[in-house]
Amino acid sequence: MEKRDYYEVLSISRTASEDEIKKAYRLLALKYHPDRNPGNPEAENKFKEAAEAYEVLKDPQKRGQYDQFGHAGLGQGAGFEGYGFGGFDLGDALRAFMRDFGGFGFEDVFGGRGNSRANNRGQDLQIKLKLTLEEVASGVTKKLRVRRLATCKECSGYGSAPGSSKKTCPQCKGGGQVRHITQSLFGQMVSVTTCRDCGGTGHIITAPCPACHGEGRTREETTINVDIPAGVSAGNYIPIERKGDSGRQGGLPGDLMVVIDEEEHDIFTRQDNHIICQVPVSFVTAALGGTIEIPVLGGTDTLDIPSGTQTGKVFRLPGKGIPYLRRRGHGDQLIQIHVWTPKKLSDEEKKLLKRLGESESFTPPKASKSFFEKLRETLGV
Repeated sequence: MEKRDYYEVLSISRTASEDEIKKAYRLLALKYHPDRNPGNPEAENKFKEAAEAYEVLKDPQKRGQYDQFGHAGLGQGAGFEGYGFGGFDLGDALRAFMRDFGGFGFEDVFGGRGNSRANNRGQDLQIKLKLTLEEVASGVTKKLRVRRLATCKECSGYGSAPGSSKKTCPQCKGGGQVRHITQSLFGQMVSVTTCRDCGGTGHIITAPCPACHGEGRTREETTINVDIPAGVSAGNYIPIERKGDSGRQGGLPGDLMVVIDEEEHDIFTRQDNHIICQVPVSFVTAALGGTIEIPVLGGTDTLDIPSGTQTGKVFRLPGKGIPYLRRRGHGDQLIQIHVWTPKKLSDEEKKLLKRLGESESFTPPKASKSFFEKLRETLGV
């Protein structure tokens, strides 16, 4: 789906000041916040959209790139490379909101309890996924088994035994937050923190659920499918919303971060989106030329060897490497030739080689560039 203009999202002009941007975002974020719109996917999408627009326009550098080039100037995911392949997700939007507005005015917006769902948000989980080079090249769907804290089925995550009641927290009087007032040279300083006694829920459990002991969560193992796009690299990650630990007592779930790792390949070495391999050829083929079979990702291909090919010679197969993740096309396959020297020779073969060695054609030249220098020249690095 095509992204909307960020200025249109926030309903501001292109000359809007920093304060105007912040004010416009705050109004939208409060309007569409998940705590005010539980189970409403449309509101959730608008909350994320507003946060993404705010994160770009509040940053002078990103705003300048966006003003000049639009969404294309920010790269895939609207400039949020650090957020993985899923772009700006709900967890990122909530963190952005809490970073700039958390703790101020929530009691007026959410009925005097503070943002308890965000305060009790579950922990993000991380799982490392090893992929073969073939899987990296083609993309793959993986089935992962994840151990996580899930919402307790007995108490629906609220931590209290079925049929029992809860009492208002005496510390925060049901507000979920505690105000601390201190005196300074500049007057009174007021800070607002989450109530420690109730964890921001505003109530105390009188009879804990026997299944989860009042935690509202139980340990479970679940299976999820994750789609890995072609062209990923070790260290990339894919965020999967709300598949981390469930939050305490009705809090928002955390996210699951699938971190990519690569298995070492038996034949190929990866360099960015290029793949490199060594191929042995016989002395006769190197001297006279010929066609040899070479490995490529997913099978084999043929390569014509010209006469007089030397060890270290690098051939390039365009488009036979790894797909680019954020643009069309593939890297190349680079093949380094290694002239194979036989280890066992018959007496007759030794005599023939000695006779050939007396010819000027078999006198080697002076030392030339190393393979790595040739490789750098071939790659242009």
